[in-house]
Amino acid sequence: MKKITSWGKYPLIDANINTPSTSHNLVNELHCGIARGLGRSYGDSALSENIIVSEQLNHFISFDEDTGILLCEAGVSLDEILLNFVPKGWFLSVTPGTKFVTVGGAIASDVHGKNHHLEGSFCDHVISITLITNEQKITCSKEDNPDLFLATCGGMGLTGVITEAAFKLKPITSAYINQKVVKAKNLETALALFEHYRNVTYSVAWIDCLSTDDNLGRSLLMLGEHADKGKLTTHKNGLLNMPCDMPSFLLNKYTIQAFNSAYYNKQLKEEVNNTVHYDPFFYPLDSINNWNRMYGGNGFTQYQFVIPKEAGKEGLTEILAAIAESKQGSFLAVLKILGEGNRNHLSFPMEGYTLALDFKLNDKLFSLLDRLDIIVRKYKGRLYLSKDVRMSAEMFKAGYPQWEEFQAVRKEYGVDELYHSLQSKRIGL
Repeated sequence: MKKITSWGKYPLIDANINTPSTSHNLVNELHCGIARGLGRSYGDSALSENIIVSEQLNHFISFDEDTGILLCEAGVSLDEILLNFVPKGWFLSVTPGTKFVTVGGAIASDVHGKNHHLEGSFCDHVISITLITNEQKITCSKEDNPDLFLATCGGMGLTGVITEAAFKLKPITSAYINQKVVKAKNLETALALFEHYRNVTYSVAWIDCLSTDDNLGRSLLMLGEHADKGKLTTHKNGLLNMPCDMPSFLLNKYTIQAFNSAYYNKQLKEEVNNTVHYDPFFYPLDSINNWNRMYGGNGFTQYQFVIPKEAGKEGLTEILAAIAESKQGSFLAVLKILGEGNRNHLSFPMEGYTLALDFKLNDKLFSLLDRLDIIVRKYKGRLYLSKDVRMSAEMFKAGYPQWEEFQAVRKEYGVDELYHSLQSKRIGL
């Protein structure tokens, strides 16, 4: 048994850890529990009494330079893909806010990025998946075993252990991004800017979630396109390191408010255009190793929800007002616009707005999040499973109406009693 936790450092559990050196070692062994990649899920979706770690299943298998289709093992990280393929003129079709995620984790969470409104989520670019179900190795795609494919994409590892995947990369001619940063004085302005720039490939907004009244939701909107010119240089390792847990009291409403004010006002002009490397544009927090330690020893959680586009202004206003009133400001608050969702049973994105909020854990937090749940449900939204650590079964089933179809696929392939996490038990799967 070994102590293990998530990126949010909560909960801390004892678990049996299995680290297979090859996928062949898994085929003839029946494992109960859950697969785990680099441990960047914020909550308990990759925690169980038995954990299968994919860190040694990290080999590239083949790459087609004509189509951009990469075949690799599930333990390969996005970081490794960028280091190997950016110099060759290829980039990830979709990337989340950290490159320290495995391919298997990206598929299990069906991660999305700053370009979802135009290019969908990670699994929209996946060609095929090989996984171990009930002592069997099965390959699935949109054509072969499509029911298993729809359940595995975004299925949080509950259909089996992903061992290999084929997916498309996108061609680039430069490692740089042409960036535009626009100030928005409040939420209404921010949403109008998202609409104005809806044809820009990448868009995201940082929000000051403690601002109130006429400044409620003031933001910095960051937009980007791949540059045509510039060297195909890869990123470097993070230069900074958080060596230990910060004292929890240092992160409070006053320090968050001071940071938010300084961050918003550091840009003096209403609009700034520049060219930046892909690393700070897509992965600003990756520059600080162990940045999760800044929330203190008790850990933190990220509350990420999506609500339909037509409810965007009203719903986001109500949620931001509730957070400002609680004085429990989020140190990081990121707003994105999402396009239409896909057919995957448990994929998070739907057409609308998603807001991700980081909160340090304390005695008052969960009551605030319960209050936010009520608002999200009111506007027919849902929470992101990869960030969740406390969602109720009722909240989950209301947000993911295809959960019964998902369970039926698990039962059909004989995995419903095999693969489970603390999260899946909590939400009724």
